[in-house]
Amino acid sequence: MNRRPVRRRIAVAATATAVLAAGTFALGAGVAGADSQDRGDKYAKPVTKAQVLGLFDRWNAALQTGDPKKVADLYAKDAVLLPTVSNQVRTDRAGIVDYFEHFLQNKPVGTKVESVVDILDRDTVIDTGVYEFALTDHGTGEKSTVKARYTYAYEKQPNGRWLIVNHHSSKMPQG
Repeated sequence: MNRRPVRRRIAVAATATAVLAAGTFALGAGVAGADSQDRGDKYAKPVTKAQVLGLFDRWNAALQTGDPKKVADLYAKDAVLLPTVSNQVRTDRAGIVDYFEHFLQNKPVGTKVESVVDILDRDTVIDTGVYEFALTDHGTGEKSTVKARYTYAYEKQPNGRWLIVNHHSSKMPQG
């Protein structure tokens, strides 16, 4: 019996197994490395619903300063704002500042009526619901309330700060 072909088959099988094992290890290491480097510390504590709800409080407090630039600072550089009382889509800081220059003249004070928080991952969350704004007309002093639907999409930045990347707000439809 010729043992050479059997040894060759064993050698080929052993080599194939070693190559497959090395490739699997390299792939696993690459995926693990991508996960740990891609979005910050993989051992970071997950964000809580209470923390997400607090992001609105931070935004509402910025409104109370009356400074449109402080409000715009809470939006990412490439954020999109679909505002409540404007038909213009705002896609850059200048547009967002412009909107809040006008909106803040009415001294808005926001109150959430209903909130649904979706934590997509440790760096991405969505807060959707209904809020209302108490407004004071800057010319007449007349008070009014605007009820609106909202969606905030937030992303955690590399420095750990949460910024708004998408904000949509629209008046509730008339019934």
